[in-house]
Amino acid sequence: MRRAYNSVLALPQTSPCPQCGEPHRPHRVCPACGFYRGRQVLTVTAQG
Repeated sequence: MRRAYNSVLALPQTSPCPQCGEPHRPHRVCPACGFYRGRQVLTVTAQG
């Protein structure tokens, strides 16, 4: 019974961000650009 549950586990689904096109989880702030529902929520700095 315990092993039967392992087939139910799956990776989180992603959708493309409308601002930058990077994949992100639905209903969450995009980690690449910081936008959520068309407005900027986080300030993202460039890593380099």
